[in-house]
Amino acid sequence: MTRYDTMTSTGECGKNDVVILGAGIIGLSTAYYLTESGNTKPENVHLLDSSPELLFCASGFAGGFLAADWFAPSNATLGALSYKLHKTLAETHHGRQTWGYSTSTGISLSQGQDGEAAVGGSGEDWLADGTSRANATGNAKAGKGIGPAWLKNAEGELEEISKEGTVAQIDPLRFCQWLLARCKERGVKIRHPARATSVSKDENGQLNGIRINENGTESELPCNRLVITAGAWSPRVFSTLFPKSQTKVPVSHLAGHSLLIQNQHYKPEEEDKEVCHAVFATDTLGFSPEWFSRIGGELYLAGLNTTMIPLPEVATEAKVQLKEMTQMKQCAAEMIGEVKVKRETLCFRPVTASGRPLVCRVSDAQLGGIKTRKAGEGGVFLGAGHGAWGISQAPGTGLILSELIEGRQPSANISALGLPS
Repeated sequence: MTRYDTMTSTGECGKNDVVILGAGIIGLSTAYYLTESGNTKPENVHLLDSSPELLFCASGFAGGFLAADWFAPSNATLGALSYKLHKTLAETHHGRQTWGYSTSTGISLSQGQDGEAAVGGSGEDWLADGTSRANATGNAKAGKGIGPAWLKNAEGELEEISKEGTVAQIDPLRFCQWLLARCKERGVKIRHPARATSVSKDENGQLNGIRINENGTESELPCNRLVITAGAWSPRVFSTLFPKSQTKVPVSHLAGHSLLIQNQHYKPEEEDKEVCHAVFATDTLGFSPEWFSRIGGELYLAGLNTTMIPLPEVATEAKVQLKEMTQMKQCAAEMIGEVKVKRETLCFRPVTASGRPLVCRVSDAQLGGIKTRKAGEGGVFLGAGHGAWGISQAPGTGLILSELIEGRQPSANISALGLPS
């Protein structure tokens, strides 16, 4: 057993250390904003991930659609905060060039008899029900000529369902890579593959470290503040570290296939004028297709989800299913014509039955006998269960978690986003 030599400004080993378990977009955003505040030294932040390859799941393979106001009241302020942070980051750090940030237009394509698909809905239940994300907004405006040129073969009624300036698009993989690079530059310690196996406590029963397995080597990492941002794997992480807890993290996994396709209508010489579109179609081929066009001539197709594919031990073990991919390619061919596939992926979204994410500090009563220090000095924190909104809500979630970790007032109302008893 080894112990990392982690010294704080007071000379006490590990007193101010923060360990973040899960280096996807939520974990990266948390580390980024934690090292922005000036209250936590970057070298005291440790970002761990069990996967041998980072961003090999939802954070790297998601659609990258951003919305400001498509959320239910329970997480509306979180959504609005995140959208604002996305915009600020892009304006400050050349987001259009670096990770393809662009304003977009949300469009509902109603095919068959479902002409009212864009109106109503709770904003929370569409993913679990297998219906269109267009249900999350009540903004509907029919019109001709609002569809993108690449959607040439789709038949049906088009409705613009986004208000101006309220939806945008990014390439989530490039955005996460940018966040990861900034965290490394600042001195955040990145360790992967590294799996947390248990927690340790001091003579007062308070959390003071975790034990990890890193490439087969067992070691102990001191920390008073522990953050779980492991996406669909968060329940496994929590139950492993707190086996005596009677509390269950109510997050399940939803497998989703996606295709990244070359936009045959893209003209490099017109890239500065390129406009992004998000198209949400009703179910005609066994699922509700979601299309996102990106800066640089890429089209992203998703919407084919299932609970029947088991969650693998690590993200890199996910394997695309031939039947599902064939179904998606058929859909793409029918809707846009010629299909030139650039990437086929399968990822696992962390979902909750309510549709609400979990963004909170876990109470000591839920830790199965483990105590933590007071706010700003200790605690166990959780950020998971964002469903299809993980990319959109990541910056706000990361900022709020960093505020909770440091004992500061959250920048959004998260009163409904706690871990149930």
